[in-house]
Amino acid sequence: MGATGWIVHVAEAFDVAGAAVLTLGFLWSVWVSARAVFLRGGRAGYQALRTTFGGALLLGLEILVAADLVRTVAVAPSLENVLVLAVIVLIRTFLSFSLQIEIEGTLPWHRSPHHPPH
Repeated sequence: MGATGWIVHVAEAFDVAGAAVLTLGFLWSVWVSARAVFLRGGRAGYQALRTTFGGALLLGLEILVAADLVRTVAVAPSLENVLVLAVIVLIRTFLSFSLQIEIEGTLPWHRSPHHPPH
């Protein structure tokens, strides 16, 4: 197996890891949410679900961006593929930024330096 074949397997491993993070993150967030509903009520459960699954989505998106980056830059570095990668990264960056605001409830530059995000 040449270097390209090895790199394709690395990109596939990132894809699998990203999918696993999304799947396990969803299952974990449902568990955390159900416990919160049982212990503190529906509103707490909903907030726990949003926060926990939002974090899993952010991590999953970052891992999937890494897979696209490895695949595009190392395996098929054509101008068209790089432009497609740029669009994908732009969309995923916007999604990540939106999710972060949704989870924390404030813009990143409005966070207090004395109160880190929860």
